[in-house]
Amino acid sequence: MIASLSGVVASVQLDRTVLEVGGVGYLVHATPATLAGLRVGEDARLATSLVVREDSFTLYGFADDDERSVFETVQNVSGVGPRLALAMLAVHTPDALRRAVAGADIAALVRVPGIGNKGAQRIALELGDKLGPPTGADAPEAGATAVGTGPRQVEDRRDQVVEALVGLGWNLKAADDAVSTVLAEAGVDVVEAPDVAGALRAALRVLGGPRG
Repeated sequence: MIASLSGVVASVQLDRTVLEVGGVGYLVHATPATLAGLRVGEDARLATSLVVREDSFTLYGFADDDERSVFETVQNVSGVGPRLALAMLAVHTPDALRRAVAGADIAALVRVPGIGNKGAQRIALELGDKLGPPTGADAPEAGATAVGTGPRQVEDRRDQVVEALVGLGWNLKAADDAVSTVLAEAGVDVVEAPDVAGALRAALRVLGGPRG
């Protein structure tokens, strides 16, 4: 079991990163929100989960140990594999998932691409209290602002969110419209915009339903 990796970020793509540790490059799949916090050439630490199949060894990375724990726990539900578990964390923070499961919030669960009404009901039923109570460690919501950012940085963050949504399967127009909606609802202007992780989750909630 590879529980974590610490090294230099060699590359970042829409759904994965390569972390160089001791001269070895590890390909790690992660959510767009986690990847948005990585910078090529800088040091980073990711909590990791190694999924072993007959024909593959796949590493999944997370911002912290709590995300990894939720990722592994939700896979105890029949029909939930690592890809769907990662999609759940792309849309919801760990605490948001805990609240959705504890409250049998089907509407919140079906916002995850690949989960329908029956799947959401099964997840709420089979997980029960296995995720534990909320920890209070939610990431900032889409209304949170970053201090000291200029127009260029705001546009860069906006582009990151749009590209991440396209990488998750939505078309460019739908992704762009969703981000515009998030910015409008947050009431921010060109010099103050949501953080990338919060904006991405908010845009995914706006999109909901099937992709593209």
